[in-house]
Amino acid sequence: MSLPLPPGPFAAYLFDCDGTIVDSMPLHYLAWQRALEEWGCEFPEDLFYAWGGRPTADIIVALNEQQGLAMPVAAVVERRESYYQELLPQLAAVPEVLAHIHDAHRRVPFAVVSGSTRASVTASLEALGLLDRFDVLVCADDYTRAKPDPEAFLLAAEQLGVPPESCLVFEDTDLGIQAATAAGMASVRVPQQRTP
Repeated sequence: MSLPLPPGPFAAYLFDCDGTIVDSMPLHYLAWQRALEEWGCEFPEDLFYAWGGRPTADIIVALNEQQGLAMPVAAVVERRESYYQELLPQLAAVPEVLAHIHDAHRRVPFAVVSGSTRASVTASLEALGLLDRFDVLVCADDYTRAKPDPEAFLLAAEQLGVPPESCLVFEDTDLGIQAATAAGMASVRVPQQRTP
C-alpha cells in the first residue's frame, strides 16, 4: 500500500517517530504494561492509542491523577524506557513511510518531531539503521508545549532553516495532525499499525 502525499513541492519532511517511521506502538504498549503493573496502574489499550503523541512524563502524571496514584514520574519513565529497549530487536519500520524516506533522502532535509525521549527515538532509529538520515531530532525534552501545540514542529522547521509552510509532516495521531495544522504545515496521515 502506498502513502499518497499532498501536492508540493516541499522543502523539508518532518516525521513523528513512533507509529509513523517505526511500527513501535505495540512494543511501547507492552513496555508501558510492564512498567505500570509494578504500581498497580491500569492503562487500557484504547486510551494508550488515544494519547498517542503525548510525552511519557505527561502520561504518567495524567494516570496518577486519574487513578489516585503517586507513581514517581522519573522512575516510571526510566523503567518504561528500559523495557522498551529490551524489545527493540522486534522493531520494524512502517513500509509506506520508509519508501518516502528512501525516495526523498538527500533531496530534502528530514527532522524527527517526537513526544518520546531522545534516548527512545535514537534507539529506535539506530535499530533500523535510519538515524543518519535525519538532520534534526526534536524530542520531548526539547520543547515545553506538547502536541497539539505547534511548538515542536516550528522548532524543527527553525532548526532546518525552512519556513513552516514549506514543510510536510508525516503523522499517525490526531494530536500530531492538529499540531502540524496549527504550525501552518501540510500533513499526511499515516494509518496506525495497530495489532488486531
